[in-house]
Amino acid sequence: MIKKFLFIMRMAPHQGLILQEKLDVILTTAAFEQKLTLLFLDDGVFQLKKTQQPAKQGLKETLCIFNVLEMYDVKELFIEVESLQERGLTPEDLSLPVQPCYRKDIHALMKRFDIIVSG
Repeated sequence: MIKKFLFIMRMAPHQGLILQEKLDVILTTAAFEQKLTLLFLDDGVFQLKKTQQPAKQGLKETLCIFNVLEMYDVKELFIEVESLQERGLTPEDLSLPVQPCYRKDIHALMKRFDIIVSG
């Protein structure tokens, strides 16, 4: 049975292995042909920022994993507009196209999914 998953991405990209592990879960879930959507909130908006340098912290590049999500049929990427604005970013600062979502609309977006994974 196909389930609709929403993965909420809240953390900055290079704070240890947490993001890498979450991306592994996303790719594994997608490999089992489940419907996935990602929502970037808070410092999670930095995960899509162009010109990251994780090697300076001894971490792997995660941005390249986001670039292959479409191959796994993960096509819906939402970003909270207010989180972008609060961090001085614009959609042009991001490496992938995203759909804007306003804070007031997030609850309605979340109701569309069977399973929500946050953290």
